[in-house]
Amino acid sequence: MDTLVTSIITRRMKPKELSKKGKELAFLLRHDQEAYDSGLIDEKGWREVKDLVKEHGYTRQELEEIVSSDDKGRYEWNNDKKKLRACQGHSIPVDVELTEGVPPKVLYHGTSSRFLSSIMKTGIQKMSRQYVHLSLDKGTALKVAKRHGGSPIIIQINAEGMVKDGIKFYHSKNGYWLTEFVDYQKYGQITTNPEEGRS
Repeated sequence: MDTLVTSIITRRMKPKELSKKGKELAFLLRHDQEAYDSGLIDEKGWREVKDLVKEHGYTRQELEEIVSSDDKGRYEWNNDKKKLRACQGHSIPVDVELTEGVPPKVLYHGTSSRFLSSIMKTGIQKMSRQYVHLSLDKGTALKVAKRHGGSPIIIQINAEGMVKDGIKFYHSKNGYWLTEFVDYQKYGQITTNPEEGRS
């Protein structure tokens, strides 16, 4: 008798569903204060996969798809893949074991034209998050800027000058550089949008 082979047909989420569930997951891992207060998110930012499946309607396959398709590398599994966390971007006070380091001389911050006046007056602030997020290149900063609506603005940051002034930077596992505040008037300047001039 032939060996019985069971074929599992996997269903991939449609882009709209993937985006919706991805945004929900970002909230559940970064900003769910109630879950943090109750211990469902531990001090290192880890949340049990079984909780996401049982209480929030995800399947294991959906979580795998969200993590693997995220081009920003927002998420990471623990060693046995029973827990999941966001690499950065939290408003809850977790320690995701960021590495302190020396960044490149120049970094970039993507924002919207509607926030520019405030930034020029009061600097780039972390707002509800733990840190200000800075990108390695203009292309990544542009993607961030577009998420804010309005006209995208890219601010070039003199990271070298900040380091010389004793300001600390931390490197996230998905490639962003983080710091607590950027004094725009001292370290920032508007730079060109890489899409400008394209036909």
